[in-house]
Amino acid sequence: MNYLSTRGHPDRKRFCDILLEGLAPDGGLYLPEQYPKIDTATLAKWRDLPYAELAFEILSLYIDDIPPADLKAICAKTYTAEVFGTDEIVPLRELEDGVYLEALSNGPTLAFKDMAMQLLGNLFEYELARRGAELNILGATSGDTGSAAEYAMRGKKGVRVFMTSPDGRMSPFQQAQMFSLQDANIHNIAITGVFDDCQDIVKAVSNDLGFKRKYRIGTVNSINWARLLAQVVYYFAGYFQATASNDKPVSFTVPSGNFGNVCAGHVARMMGLPIQTLVVATNENDVLDEFFRTGVYRVRAAVDTHETSSPSMDISKASNFERFVFDLVGRDAAKLRKLFVDDLGLEGRFDLSADPAFKDAAERFGFKSSRSTHADRLATIRDTDKRFATLVDPHTADGLKAAREFLVPGVPMVVLETALPIKFAETLVEALGEEPARPKKFEGIEALPKRVVKLPADAEAVKAYIAQNCD
Repeated sequence: MNYLSTRGHPDRKRFCDILLEGLAPDGGLYLPEQYPKIDTATLAKWRDLPYAELAFEILSLYIDDIPPADLKAICAKTYTAEVFGTDEIVPLRELEDGVYLEALSNGPTLAFKDMAMQLLGNLFEYELARRGAELNILGATSGDTGSAAEYAMRGKKGVRVFMTSPDGRMSPFQQAQMFSLQDANIHNIAITGVFDDCQDIVKAVSNDLGFKRKYRIGTVNSINWARLLAQVVYYFAGYFQATASNDKPVSFTVPSGNFGNVCAGHVARMMGLPIQTLVVATNENDVLDEFFRTGVYRVRAAVDTHETSSPSMDISKASNFERFVFDLVGRDAAKLRKLFVDDLGLEGRFDLSADPAFKDAAERFGFKSSRSTHADRLATIRDTDKRFATLVDPHTADGLKAAREFLVPGVPMVVLETALPIKFAETLVEALGEEPARPKKFEGIEALPKRVVKLPADAEAVKAYIAQNCD
């Protein structure tokens, strides 16, 4: 399996090379040259597999430069009941007729990012040991990616983590999860700005090829294909739990900020998983909803990026959107480059409303979208608690609200849960008048000493900090 850049760089690379590299040299994102196709016989064979074995089967289609026995051992080490709380790993429950919740938040940091990050940590450690190399991971987080990455990488041999986050824009619990870690290989950097500033810094550093090579910079954000690939697995697992046979379609609703989670659903659908609709659920930062409604992708300035009660979705530049648009425009790298480098880079927007490809977003690729407000989130949290005795976090509430707009009789609608409610206690208290329960291991976490530096929204300042802590 070879991988190409969405922006047309001529090189083709193997999985383990792009695992450690992140962005392509031309600033594009890596995708496989083609998606493996799954037939009904294969679906039938996979239906009753334990999660770790399902992960191995799917990953094997994309990873052919790790010996199968080693890859199988990595999957078995990653997806255990001890780490994720249940044998199913991602248990599904029917909330009401036709609406299901897929639990993705039972990992070490109580968020769906653990599903991929735990695998990524083990893949990094394996490949770095095989090469006798080290890696400095530079990431950006709006909340959950950072803690999931740090908990997955802490103590890993040959790995340092430099995680940027928007200063003061995460929940107190999210900040405490990250900043309380005292491991020598973990570095937290609070950036004066919004998440998009953090993400711009990661891309700027990654595009400085000299610095990237000298300091062996890699990424854990979903711009890293391995991270997105790991997320494909739980779409298959959710499908098998929601259906009794492989001739039944299923739809998924996915709370979306950076488009990585729902892009994994797009990949699963391209592989042949019978997904009827992929609903993109956004909050007040509705760049993606605007695109799927109008065909216009319009990035907001930092001053126009709202601070909301579903903060992990307070994003206006959805990095993984480029992967989907590459498929949308027929994998035409020149056209993709014009949209993302020329139009978006110079004008802050591109317009596909008159392009026949835009109709494919819904008709061929199954995408629909919705937008929620703070009032919607509070109402959904209250309703879900009252009717189903179930607490959901604000992002999952965005998903539930959107899911109900696109229900089709006889087609299960699976909402991907994103985090446990305790991570956003302030909003749960506002909605219900009391704080949700927290696992014992996180009691008093906000009072622990914090290890974090504050830097301006400047790539050079971040590069200087990395250099200082690597030399």
